[in-house]
Parts: sequence; structure tokens; C-alpha cells
Amino acid sequence: MKQQTTISLYWKCQLIGWSVAALYWGYTGYSGTGFHWLSGILQFITDVAVYILITHLYRCLALKLGWQNLGLNKLLPRLVPAVIVLGLVYLFVTVSKVYFFRVWFQIGFSEPFSDFFDFYRDSIFVAGLRLMSIWLLAYHMYHYSKREINIARENARLAVITRDAQLNNLSAQLNPHFLFNSLNNIKALVIDDPKSARRAIDLLADLLRNSLYSGDKQMISVKEELELVKDYLELEKLRLEERLQYHIEASNEPENVMLPRLCIQTLVENAIKHGIGQQKQGGLISIQLNNEHNSLIISVSNPGRLKPVEESSGLGIKNLNERLQLQYKGEAHFTISEVNDMVTASIKIPLA
Repeated sequence: MKQQTTISLYWKCQLIGWSVAALYWGYTGYSGTGFHWLSGILQFITDVAVYILITHLYRCLALKLGWQNLGLNKLLPRLVPAVIVLGLVYLFVTVSKVYFFRVWFQIGFSEPFSDFFDFYRDSIFVAGLRLMSIWLLAYHMYHYSKREINIARENARLAVITRDAQLNNLSAQLNPHFLFNSLNNIKALVIDDPKSARRAIDLLADLLRNSLYSGDKQMISVKEELELVKDYLELEKLRLEERLQYHIEASNEPENVMLPRLCIQTLVENAIKHGIGQQKQGGLISIQLNNEHNSLIISVSNPGRLKPVEESSGLGIKNLNERLQLQYKGEAHFTISEVNDMVTASIKIPLA
């Protein structure tokens, strides 16, 4: 089966745009006197070919220099000299082409090239500036609008994924087993330890309030995230009692560093569900935050065994990994590994 070849939008615009311009110039010559059909056809073909070549060479240079990725404030100072250079190229190419066509097809034409160039110089240069300005603006505005659309699409996708993560987090906190156990623990503490019961109610209320009313923020500080994690761990400890121990080491990390909301808690939930919850004797969850080579390294370790399906099937982990990729344009990394019956999930976030 033969594979169909399609012409890209760029080449379609090049061919149509310069063909329309060349037809207009041909019509202008046809409306005048002394029109020569062979000359007109050759003028049309060379106009389309030469001006496509000039603008395409500029496109190759712009792509090589990465100008299509620049913002308007950085791009505009580069476009001004580019328009002037292209206008000069247009001037010399156009004057030379028109002059030689007249020598070849206009009988008795013997005007020196220098006089011919001086006569048409200003008008053709201005026309070249106008044409090249239109071409450059159209080309770069297309790339700029395409980039803005992609950014808006990625932000919308990130917002949806973040919302899904928030709903998954709320679901995990409100699943019947978790909620009923928490309420039963609180009920038992009401008589034996009223102070702890009040604390448990406060923790549960804080978690619910955070999930329901603070869900619009995609990025929060390290301090806010750790406070949420501590509340969650303290409430889970009421359920697991001595089976759950935890240690958080983040004394050297700046509290104002921003990171995706619920990223550490997702790792902690995963550690409790697949690690501590599966161990009869429980164990220690270790949370560490380190600054290495201008990156924030977040590690959550727990006793357990890493099953192959766990690494790819967890919805919370999948959402977390995709949020990291979108938020940091592929510069953040998530890994999970097992060493000596200890499973460690790590996130690497660039700080600059």
C-alpha cells in the first residue's frame, strides 16, 4: 500500500503566498505596454522560486538559533535587523533579475546596470521591507500563537490532573474503612483519653478542610505540604498505633520552596497502603528532603517488597508522575526502588 505524502502548512503558505504575489506583479506587467508572455511566465516562476528560497533560508537560520521559542520582548529586537537584511537581499535579487530579463527580452535595451539600480533602488527596497516584514511577522506570530495554545492546553491538562489527584486524595481519606476506623478510634478515646480524642477530631477536620477548601492551589510551599503530611500521619497513627512510626528530616530545606500540592502525601499514602499496612509488625516511614546540585530530592522509605505491578498501576503515582512532567517540562523525575526489603520512592525537582 502506497503511503500518501502531504504538504505541510508551511510549504502550502509559501507556495500560495508567493504565487499570489507573483500573479499580481504579472498582472501589473500585463496591464502595461510591451508585455512579453515568455518573459512573464519566466518572471512568475523565478519570483516564486527565488523568494521562497530567500525566506526559507531565513527560516532555517531562525530554527537553528531557536528564535521560534523566544518571547516577543526578545524576538522583536532580532526581527528589526532581520527585516533590513532581507530587504537588502530582496533589493539586489529583484533589481538584478528584472534587469537581466529586460536585457534578454526587451529589444534595444542598453541602460547601464548602475543607472538602472539607482533608478529603482528606493522603491524596490521599500517594497522589500514591506513584504519581508509581513512574512516575518506572519511566520513568528504563527509560532508564538501555537506555543501559547500548547501552554494553555498543558495548563488545562495539569489543572485536570491536579483536580483528579485532589479527588483521589479526598477519596482515600474518606473511604469507609479509613473513616469508620478513625471515628471508632475517636469514640474509644473520648472516655479514656479525651485530650487525644479532641486532637483526633481536629486532625480529621483539618484534613477534610484542606481537601475541600484549599484544592484550587496547584503549588504549595514545602512547609504547607509537610504540615499536611504530619496531620495525615498523626491521624493514621491512631489507627495503626505502634505499627506506624515515622521520621521527617527537612531541617535544612527552605520552607518557601514551592512544589506540586499533595506530592509528598501521595508517596506517604502509597508507603502506608503498600508497605506498613502489609507488615504485621508495621515499621518506620522515613521522609527526607535534601538539596543536591540545585535540585530538591524528596525520598519516602518504608519496609516492604516492591511488586512489579505496583510501580505502574497505582492511580495516585501515575497522576503524580504526569503532574511532575507537565509542571516542570520533563525536568522533574520520579523513581521507586527496593534495596534490602526497603522500598524508596523519590522525586527530584529542579529549583531553578
